[in-house]
Amino acid sequence: MRLARLAAATFLIAIFQVRTAPAFSEGDTLAALVAAYPDALLKFEGRALYWRDGTVTEIPNDEPKPFEKTLRGASLLDQLRLPYPRGALKDPLMFNDDPGRFRNVAFFRKMYGNCWQGEVAKQLVTIAWLPKTYNYLIRATSVNGVAQKLTAISDEIEQLPDRIKRAAYPLAGGYACRGIIDTGQPSMHSYGAAIDLNISMGDYWYWQRSANGVVSYRNRMPQEVVDIFERHGFIWGGKWYHYDTMHFEYRPELLELARRR
Repeated sequence: MRLARLAAATFLIAIFQVRTAPAFSEGDTLAALVAAYPDALLKFEGRALYWRDGTVTEIPNDEPKPFEKTLRGASLLDQLRLPYPRGALKDPLMFNDDPGRFRNVAFFRKMYGNCWQGEVAKQLVTIAWLPKTYNYLIRATSVNGVAQKLTAISDEIEQLPDRIKRAAYPLAGGYACRGIIDTGQPSMHSYGAAIDLNISMGDYWYWQRSANGVVSYRNRMPQEVVDIFERHGFIWGGKWYHYDTMHFEYRPELLELARRR
């Protein structure tokens, strides 16, 4: 029995190490970050990230941390440590394989502001989601053209057949100044850079977890909708072991890395 437990523990550790080991060099990672946010970032040199406003972010030496610690205190390099699988999922989701759930709070607050201090609200604009079908007004950040991209996504979804388009409304959420339920870290919704689609067609690991914490994957979100979001720089929460299939957030750095693989 002891050997069986040791083997199981070794297997889980191996999975964690494989998926937290950088898939790219630091230079490739930072180059993708700069390419993904051209309005905010100018360049990187060594371990220095240069912003267009003249400020510089120094990137410290960083080693992979345990999953829960990384989830609650990700570094900038942690943020890009797990490769995001662009397109339709081909392989089963591995334990704790959550590309995009690692977020460096300092980076996103620098980019979008702190909603609890009223900084995000100054950048919000109102857009109509599915104006021909649903015509619901939501607020999203204008930073990085997020609101403009959501408008383009809405226009493309409008062209889908009704049976597929139904997954995109009514909305479950847009901008909201709040933390994430299981970690307390700022949600991407708090930056105005995320949207939750039809909750009746969405699945969330936290609602369906078992008493022993085992996660059983479920998804009803049409791939056509996912593909549209990804083309505009949004990643999908359905590609996380701790899945949130109604959730999309603007994370072009992960898609830029996926493009370079």
